Amino acid sequence: MLGISLLPARLRSIGNQDGSGKPGYLNRRISPLLQGLSRRSCTHPIHIIVFVALLASTSYIGLLEGSLFESGRGSTDASQGIDMATLLEGGRSLKVGLETGWKWQSESCGHIEDISAERLVLITLVFPNSLSNNSPQTAPLAEAVPVSSNSSARPLPSTSNPFSPISQDTALAFSVNSDEAAAFINELQELPEHNELAQGLDARMWVMNAHRSKGTGSQNALRNWASNAWTEFVDLLKNAESLDITIMVLGYLSMHLTFVSLFMSMKRMGSNFWLATTVLFSSVFAFLFGLIVTTKLGVPINMVLLSEGLPFLVVTIGFEKPIILTKAVLSASLNSRRQDTRPNNEPNGIPVGCNANTIQGAVQAAVREKGFEIVRDYAIEVAILTAGAASGVQGGLRQFCFLAAWILFFDCVLLFTFYTAILSVKLEINRIKRHVALRRALEEDGVSRRVAENVATSNEWPRPEKEDGAADQPGISVFGKKVRDSSVPRFKVLMMGGFILINVVNLCTIPFRAGNKNAAPPIVSGISGVVTSPPIDPFKVAEKGIEYIYTIAKEGQKTTVVTILPPIKYELYSSSLSSFAEENASIFDIDYRDQLFDVVGGRVIEGVLNSLEDPVLSKWIIVALTMSLILNGYLFNAARWSVPNEHAFMDRTAVEPAIRPKAAPIEPSQHGRSPADCEQIVRENMAATLSDDELLAIAVRGKIPAHALEKTLDNPKVMTKLASLTRAVKIRRGIISRNPATAETSTLLEGSKLPYENYNYENVHGACCENVIGYLPLPLGVAGPLVIDGQNFYIPMATTEGVLVASTNRGCKAINAGGGAVTILTGDGMTRGPCVAFSTLKRAGVAKLWLDSDEGQKIMKAAFNSTSRFARLQSMKTALAGTYLFIRFKTTTGDAMGMNMISKGVECALNVMMEKNGFEDMSIISVSGNYCTDKKAAAINWIDGRGKSVVAEAIIPGDVVRKQLKSDVNAMVELNMAKNLIGSAMAGSIGGFNAHAANIVAAMFLATGQDPAQVVESSSCITVMKNYNDNLQISVSMPCIEVGTIGGGTVLEPQQAMLDLLGVKGAHTTNPGDNARKLARIIAASVLAGEVSLCAALAAGHLVRAHMAHNRSVIPTRSSTPVSAALQAGPNRGQIQEGLAMTTTR
Repeated sequence: MLGISLLPARLRSIGNQDGSGKPGYLNRRISPLLQGLSRRSCTHPIHIIVFVALLASTSYIGLLEGSLFESGRGSTDASQGIDMATLLEGGRSLKVGLETGWKWQSESCGHIEDISAERLVLITLVFPNSLSNNSPQTAPLAEAVPVSSNSSARPLPSTSNPFSPISQDTALAFSVNSDEAAAFINELQELPEHNELAQGLDARMWVMNAHRSKGTGSQNALRNWASNAWTEFVDLLKNAESLDITIMVLGYLSMHLTFVSLFMSMKRMGSNFWLATTVLFSSVFAFLFGLIVTTKLGVPINMVLLSEGLPFLVVTIGFEKPIILTKAVLSASLNSRRQDTRPNNEPNGIPVGCNANTIQGAVQAAVREKGFEIVRDYAIEVAILTAGAASGVQGGLRQFCFLAAWILFFDCVLLFTFYTAILSVKLEINRIKRHVALRRALEEDGVSRRVAENVATSNEWPRPEKEDGAADQPGISVFGKKVRDSSVPRFKVLMMGGFILINVVNLCTIPFRAGNKNAAPPIVSGISGVVTSPPIDPFKVAEKGIEYIYTIAKEGQKTTVVTILPPIKYELYSSSLSSFAEENASIFDIDYRDQLFDVVGGRVIEGVLNSLEDPVLSKWIIVALTMSLILNGYLFNAARWSVPNEHAFMDRTAVEPAIRPKAAPIEPSQHGRSPADCEQIVRENMAATLSDDELLAIAVRGKIPAHALEKTLDNPKVMTKLASLTRAVKIRRGIISRNPATAETSTLLEGSKLPYENYNYENVHGACCENVIGYLPLPLGVAGPLVIDGQNFYIPMATTEGVLVASTNRGCKAINAGGGAVTILTGDGMTRGPCVAFSTLKRAGVAKLWLDSDEGQKIMKAAFNSTSRFARLQSMKTALAGTYLFIRFKTTTGDAMGMNMISKGVECALNVMMEKNGFEDMSIISVSGNYCTDKKAAAINWIDGRGKSVVAEAIIPGDVVRKQLKSDVNAMVELNMAKNLIGSAMAGSIGGFNAHAANIVAAMFLATGQDPAQVVESSSCITVMKNYNDNLQISVSMPCIEVGTIGGGTVLEPQQAMLDLLGVKGAHTTNPGDNARKLARIIAASVLAGEVSLCAALAAGHLVRAHMAHNRSVIPTRSSTPVSAALQAGPNRGQIQEGLAMTTTR
């Protein structure tokens, strides 16, 4: 950051006194304050945003009515004359005489020491657009300017306009004694136009801008402000050097590049618009606060000074601090995802006491980490600017330094309040969007709404915070209160009522807001609106007039002091000022306000009405209210999505990722109940109040079907959803154990070691399994890490086959020694092949031709794509078998495996084909006609691919093959040719040209929640080995890996943990489908590792020995293994002998 870079290196560690990162004294004192401030901002962001916005609007009105623009109630009106003090402040005084050597010297205005000197004021009158020959308006002549007979005013030669091609202005110059200047200027407030002097008509009048603005109503405020601003801009150009203009252009260009850099930085962090816009709003608010404080303290600030200084302040300070804070919040958020998996004594990068699992906690962790550094940088910059304000530098630098110091102070305050509030709202909105997207994706894949909601809630991150500060349970939003059923409609009523009330107040106060037509409007008016702000160059404004005065002073040998006032602007009107004011008066320009304000609160109400009156601010208020309605409507819908439906599901405790304790069933009273009473209780939907024995007795008699236990016991008033599901499993086990038909085999189930407690059945019920009696724990191991496309991964494998994980782990080491595996995705498309039938072959042929045509493809694609946000039809392949037509739809499915999603799209497309395209005689035999082909080995999958098609390759150095794999490159190439290629061909295999790809695929499918039945086609693989410069080049080609990261078994929490281990949990946030494709690449590379290790073991004869060593108590000798015996009986060829030379018995 800029401030800290100005310090010596030894002083930059003020916050961290030692190298260990221990916070210093100031850090320990300041960080808790910043954390408390940011926590309140994050807990109540709406309050903070509204409060800051109200302060900013109040500051805006204060500026409009304050000293910056010299308007408001205290402005000088026509009867009081022109404020000469303001004019003199914008002028320059020059002195010439004998003591100056007859050279012009600059003097401070109003501080002329020589009382004997003649003091003159040089006044320049500017008449815009009156110089051109074809101009319809003509400036008055110098002789027509009214001058009193006793006045010392005399005309001077006017200075030519260097910007005449642009502005076409006419100027008149006069000199007058300083004590007569005010009266002379008051006489010049209205001047007649030259062309109509002699015609006796209602002459058009040149009206001084300052005088005219006092008579205008508020209806023309914005137009007058724009006109004055343009006038000041043109005058600034006239009096500026070319070098100054170039510097300012570069300054503004750099400022806009800084804005662009801000948006690009925020875009890289995931926010395309809102965060960068919030930073700009925060900076604007800080500018308003700094400006109002500066002006109230009496420091003179003018618009030219602001326009010249602000670009360089923006470029110099920049927006690095909000970017740093945003990065720190996101980093704390990401780091906290693994906080719970680390030991308590292990550092995890999260500050102690900060629960970064929540939005508030992430912000606090970031503030604790970076807050002191940011405040330190602000303090350094403010100190430098304060030093500049206290210096003696002239030319407006002191005033601007004073203003900039206040701007930075308020910018620091707003960063930890306003910006953190917006940031927390943005994170909350992103969380809601991810929640809704994941839930909808699961629903499209066929998962029930209840399970989809549970999974989406359990995957929420950052999580909402509980009342006790924990983040494991939802229920507390970023707005600080629980979202209850009654909260949403109440909040809607309050927001809509507030919006309507504001508009009613706005309409009812229209008569009070037009203002007094004799009062100055709250816009840029007064002298600042008609003169060029300092600094001015006297010789550019009135060069010829100064030369004339110089000549007169030197001839008379008299010291002369000349004050050159900024040019005074005029505008041409068709009538005098009084009639102009009447023409512009509104029907509401009646002074109602005095009586109203005396009753209801004085200037507070007046300030509010003025803020609504302002043409710019009133439009911003409408825009802000509209955006507020849109945002709240979105949050209301999101809250409605998250609020439990009384008739669907009520419990939310099941979303906890931690293991849940057994819920003790509510025991009924011990009073005896007859079977009839128990059955009546069941019919009244109060079965949850019965004891387990009573429920078993009723179920065994057949009064409660075993498959309906979950529905029967569901009663949120008695027990939680998870407790009722667990109890249903327990009762079902008892029913099965007491079934007399299976008494010989099932009696021991109830007391068996099959576990059923401490499991989240909410994600199982209605999604993964029915008639649940427990769950089966499987051993889970990891191989690796394995370098895949430059990134390290641990490979999770659920298996009961010994040596499999160890063997794959050995292959990972060998691949890593060669630089890792490289993968290529060659295809991505899930298939479904329905079968339709026609009465004749001719009709079937017509349908096939139509489906293969461009028209048919277009219609079917539109119908298919309309059913899902993720499924997109890529192609259709048709085949005829008699009158049966088979259509193979191939589509993308996002991050879901997608069978349910694609089936829905196929049904819709076939219905459109049958009902709207002339194939009413078509009958749908089956949505799946085995032309897909799903869960079966098929040549069409091997050729065209299904799911993800991936090729993985690795090059293993020859010495690694010899030392780690205990084999030889040529031996492994020979074995792969003989076993995987020729042997599989001899067996007529389809996709089985590998050693044991199904082993790794099945283990990873079980670990990551994939469909185990799809191992059949997903393990289709051909392994190719080559001798590449004495190194082993091995590749696996797998054309149909059918995986997904949402839906199916991936909704189960243990499987989600393994997906998270691979970095592919859930749907990809920005590019749907990337997570599933990445998982397919990882599986292919893992198969590669398994192939390397097994083929090396086979080539070296180690397979059986390894299995016996790991799975048997007695290790057989080398000669007793079947593989070694077969190898010893093989042909005695040199290459094979060379390959087997390392398999000697030890």
